[in-house]
Amino acid sequence: FSTNSPPGDNRTMGEDSGNDTFKCLDPQGDPSLLYLADGSPPLKGNSFGHPSAISGEVVFNTGMVGYPEALTDPSYRGQILVLTYPLIGNYGVPNEDTKDDHGLPKYFESDEIHISGLIVSSYSWEHSHWAATKSLSKWLTENKIPAIYGVDTRALTMKLREYGSLLGKIETNPKEELSSSLIEYDDPNKRNLVSEVSLKEVKVYGAGNSNKVIAYDCGMKYNIIRYLVDTHKLELHVVPFDYDLEANPSNIEWEGLFLSNGPGDPTMCPTTIKSIQYALNLEPPRPIFGICLGNQLLALAAGAKTYKLKYGNRGMNQPAIDLRTGRCYITPQNHGFAV
Repeated sequence: FSTNSPPGDNRTMGEDSGNDTFKCLDPQGDPSLLYLADGSPPLKGNSFGHPSAISGEVVFNTGMVGYPEALTDPSYRGQILVLTYPLIGNYGVPNEDTKDDHGLPKYFESDEIHISGLIVSSYSWEHSHWAATKSLSKWLTENKIPAIYGVDTRALTMKLREYGSLLGKIETNPKEELSSSLIEYDDPNKRNLVSEVSLKEVKVYGAGNSNKVIAYDCGMKYNIIRYLVDTHKLELHVVPFDYDLEANPSNIEWEGLFLSNGPGDPTMCPTTIKSIQYALNLEPPRPIFGICLGNQLLALAAGAKTYKLKYGNRGMNQPAIDLRTGRCYITPQNHGFAV
């Protein structure tokens, strides 16, 4: 490693020599606190997002890359996300205005950031990537999302794995440090999160393709639309989560039903479950495919029950074994409930 100092220059690496090579390593950002509902002392760090206070459910993600996609995943609605990978922000954020062939943001999973807050170990104030147009800090600040770095995310993840997902609250520039037991926490699972992220009107992708499928948008990621339309050549009719399938007010002709991923408690979607039950009773039967929350909704429609997992499965490297063959798949997952 070379500091490019001239011969005879004995200044040490990082010493002020007229350049800002190591300025990105200096602590920056306002002091911030992360309170946890278990009553433990608040975790201290520095802000690199919007200087505001927010509460939510604290969960962790084990992915090594892909924070632009993770932060815009509707399944994270209302959650304070802890990224276990230690260095975040070094490749910035790509252009939000770049669209794919369907008019969807090319590098993101939705049109907005859905997390309530972000917690990382180390934030890189300098970024470098050919597709980057802004820093992660600027993107979060523009979208009014608070974020903290300087937190021991390994210890925090171990706590979450032991106690399960916890409610938490981020405060930036706090006037005083309070006891965690005195903080008011907002539980996002008490809200109908699906209604917050679902589209409001029917949209069609891949018009003219031979196989016609209705997709219930419970928080569907854009890459699912791209995959179903571009790879499987479907004419995909994306409908709101509360679309009445039996009444079918848009008179959609359909051959199959797709139930998307989404945030929160599946029992909050009784109208969706009712439509699925209608589809299940059709003769001849039509194929129904549910993933993540969609799978839970399908199970509820069939008479099963769902329950909240202790800490959920969130990440891009979750192993799943096919019990029929014994083959193990590495899967991306993001859900806090199970059947």
